[in-house]
Amino acid sequence: MKAYLVLDLSVNDLARFKTYIDEIPAFIAKHSGRYIVRGVEPTTIEGNWTPERLVIIEFPERAMAQAFLDDPGAQDLFELRHATTTSKLLLADGCT
Repeated sequence: MKAYLVLDLSVNDLARFKTYIDEIPAFIAKHSGRYIVRGVEPTTIEGNWTPERLVIIEFPERAMAQAFLDDPGAQDLFELRHATTTSKLLLADGCT
């Protein structure tokens, strides 16, 4: 079953965040992930959720998404994202 990482973020330091933007795609590809939505400015239709930027990444299965999140080589990039953005991340399983 496919799994999706959904990232809601506001960039606080674009100059430093560019390293993350440049380098994280290789780790996503390494774990068979692909961008479905990449850094768009979404339009809120209902409710009070107002993300500034939205990213959705699809993985063939949850274990691959978790392997991406746990990848030792990506941890410095995740720390960089934490330092340069205000973000929320969730992992959701797709429909069968």
